[in-house]
Amino acid sequence: MTQPFQLPHFYMPYPARLNPHVDEARAHSTAWAREMGMLEGSGIWEQSDLDAHDYGLLCAYTHPDCDGPALSLITDWYVWVFFFDDHFLDMFKRTQDRAAGKAHLDRLPLFMPLDLATDVPEPRNPVEAGLADLWARTVPAMSADWRRRFAVATEHLLNESLWELSNINEGRIANPVEYIEMRRKVGGAPWSAGLVEYATAEVPAAVAGSRPLRVLMETFSDAVHLRNDLFSYQREVEDEGENSNGVLVLETFFGCTTQEAADTVNDILTSRLHQFEHTALTEVPALAAEKGLTPEETAAVAAYAKGLQDWQSGGHEWHLRSSRYMNKEARTTSPWQAPTGLGTSAADVRALLASAGAERLRAHTHVPYRKVGPSRIPDLLMPFALRLNPGLEGSRARLFPWAHRMGILSEGVWDEDKLTVNDLALCAAGLNPDGSPEALDLGTQWLAWGTYADDYYPLVFGHRRDLAGAKLSTERLTACMPVEGEPPLAPANGMERSLADLWLRTTAEMTAEQRRTLKAAICDMLQSWLWELSNQIQNRIPDPVDYLEMRRATFGSDLTLSLCRMGHGPAVPPEVYRSGPVRSLENAAIDYACLLNDVFSYQKEIEYEGEMHNAILVVQNFFGCDYPAALGVVHDLMTQRMQQFQHVVAHELPVLYEDFALSEEARAVIRDYVVSLENWLAGILNWHREVDRYRADHLARRAHGFVPDRPPAVPVLR
Repeated sequence: MTQPFQLPHFYMPYPARLNPHVDEARAHSTAWAREMGMLEGSGIWEQSDLDAHDYGLLCAYTHPDCDGPALSLITDWYVWVFFFDDHFLDMFKRTQDRAAGKAHLDRLPLFMPLDLATDVPEPRNPVEAGLADLWARTVPAMSADWRRRFAVATEHLLNESLWELSNINEGRIANPVEYIEMRRKVGGAPWSAGLVEYATAEVPAAVAGSRPLRVLMETFSDAVHLRNDLFSYQREVEDEGENSNGVLVLETFFGCTTQEAADTVNDILTSRLHQFEHTALTEVPALAAEKGLTPEETAAVAAYAKGLQDWQSGGHEWHLRSSRYMNKEARTTSPWQAPTGLGTSAADVRALLASAGAERLRAHTHVPYRKVGPSRIPDLLMPFALRLNPGLEGSRARLFPWAHRMGILSEGVWDEDKLTVNDLALCAAGLNPDGSPEALDLGTQWLAWGTYADDYYPLVFGHRRDLAGAKLSTERLTACMPVEGEPPLAPANGMERSLADLWLRTTAEMTAEQRRTLKAAICDMLQSWLWELSNQIQNRIPDPVDYLEMRRATFGSDLTLSLCRMGHGPAVPPEVYRSGPVRSLENAAIDYACLLNDVFSYQKEIEYEGEMHNAILVVQNFFGCDYPAALGVVHDLMTQRMQQFQHVVAHELPVLYEDFALSEEARAVIRDYVVSLENWLAGILNWHREVDRYRADHLARRAHGFVPDRPPAVPVLR
């Protein structure tokens, strides 16, 4: 069969090594699969299928250092997960029977009890039998924290198969951002990362949820999945009718050839590997020092990171050898082996390694303050009508006395001119068109605090390259938000004073759990500003995927969502808000708003502030294109995110209502939440269009004609 594209040169910086217990694992997994009913008579596999796929070889390459029993257990897990995938394909995807697929998936968590003393049902099929056996054999050796994380990863892997099935039913191809997010869950690499912990060392619970460890797992996941998409395109798209493949997603999004899409997927794969290396070498050591990890805990994190590296190189080697995939003339470029594939030479390898180095270096060569403006604003899709709160004028007037009382107009960052130009009451009036005067004032002042703090961090800490001062400020701001029984911090400056005031007024009627949720949202935003400062100090333009995901935090999106959900009460169970459709809805809205801000703020950030955290610049750097071309990519992505928002409302929320058997009251709450997000989107667009904050004439006036009374001062931090 003719291949649909030439496989690209793969960047693979780590050598593949083979576990010496490979034959033991092969023999054990074959016997185990037969015992579980996965072979003869299953209707899915014969032994010849299992032999051809050679999961023993996969696991021996991806876990080269574990002992024989551990390798056999891990191999059984991979036999199970691939059998699940092929079983689900034959039983539910090919028949497009979503109801039966959901019933099948709903039973599987019953076989993963956190307490092994809990009884499990009698298995009805090989998938259930295999999961019950594996869970009982694996979890006794692991902590309760690992069990919870691995159970969640397994449930995601299983349940998001419904998302793939829904897309097949609708003939729908995901947009790139949606695809990356969902592929992590469907593709199972976070689940694989859990088994890496089993084979190497368990990550300490104190840092398991931190950004560096999350990024290691996510970059590992993305690289594994994108590599698999390249090798499996022919089987998935041409044979199985699958829509969930990164090459097909980019082919559709860019309207390009299959070869061009494949090359772009490989570029993203390489970028994710670079991000993995950057995080492992810079953020992980800093995290260990910051959290005071013991030598044993630090060694465990290092072993885990090395285990993820081994999985990358071993998984790549297996793809080159397995009959499951298209792998003719696959070419790998690395500093540790001779060139492979037809038509390669030493010169090819040297050139490609130089190219990889140049791509990595390009992220650090941004020249700040270059002239780019004025910002170009395309015709933006906005299907929702703007409504403004009638209390707008009163809230505008009341903002100034509050800002003076808090002290945010006397620290050299903002003045009354800046506050007037930002007109944050206009934004709040669009976000909350039906709120009371008190609610509108509170929303206006939250926006003022968030915008002020977002301006403050790069201006005060960034220009001085004072990451230590920024971390101290973040610790103090965190202490301004007591949850239960904690002593309040005495504010030392306007930023702290205004946050303490807003916190006290906002949380007065909240439960402790609601306070914790709101505090976590604000802390995530503050931590993301430290990430921006770190990149600024390194003069590093971030990786595109990392940027889009961190942009949600830097924009304060979770804070907005937390405030939108206030007062919803118990009618909507928390698991509904954690569900795939609701998170997809929220992320689509958030991404549209974040990219909208990047479009309007391009000149302000790039030309006047020396910033590098802007989607247009990130796209320019990644694709090596000019401003108009990058703007076109960002605009197209905005349009697709808005269309996805509408798709979720029209098609996925009705299914969610049925899946969770929601009451009419709960459905009404979700519908109101959707309306609040629509108001948020329309209000944000109107604010960007109307205020002077991003206009070229205002930017020039502030830069060249208007000088604040005094330069920004370092706050008093005690």
